[in-house]
Amino acid sequence: MQLSARNALHGTVSAIELGQVMATVKLALGDGQTVTAAITREAVEHLGLEVGSPATAIVKATEVILAVE
Repeated sequence: MQLSARNALHGTVSAIELGQVMATVKLALGDGQTVTAAITREAVEHLGLEVGSPATAIVKATEVILAVE
């Protein structure tokens, strides 16, 4: 598969929380960093995601906003 998105974060699924329709998937990236994705429960099942399986988070955004206090 080839994608135009350049922000690909490779990691391992560390947690999955299934809701009725949506799911939260945590991806361990290494060095203690994680990324959390909210996807449909159907997508979790379709992709065969399980804790310990490798996965890639692909980020495609028009903006990134930073804030400090």
